[in-house]
Amino acid sequence: MLLDGLNHVAVLTGDTDRLHVFYAEVFEATVAFDNKREQLRFSIVDVGPYSELNVFELYGDHPAPPQVPMFGRGRLDHLGLQAASLDAFDEIRRRLLALGACDEFVTDFGPNLSLFFRDPDGLEAEVCVLNPDATPGVFNPPGTPAARYSS
Repeated sequence: MLLDGLNHVAVLTGDTDRLHVFYAEVFEATVAFDNKREQLRFSIVDVGPYSELNVFELYGDHPAPPQVPMFGRGRLDHLGLQAASLDAFDEIRRRLLALGACDEFVTDFGPNLSLFFRDPDGLEAEVCVLNPDATPGVFNPPGTPAARYSS
């Protein structure tokens, strides 16, 4: 394979500072670059060793409200982040729940566990982690609850 994953995803925001705080509080992401100009603010938020969010705030711009139905959101449907470990996934989940950014449901896709959330601008995103309970070769459809998180 000639690729080593995603380099960045570009997102629009109406409030860069709020977005920086959210990703720092939940994911311990860091701002690598922040440049304010006359008509726009551009920042780079590191969300992994090789992955970043390129954040654009166009002054005076009011981004459209989030499109709710999956697959009805345009070319970029959602962002998928990889947790470093199951412990990290559990801590991210705890932080997202505390902020009201997700519900308690965790999907068991087979090889991966998945948790969906919304960032402060309404971008739906997902946190994934390797599933320690996976059965090799078994893939589950969306909506399959993860037994370790079911009450």
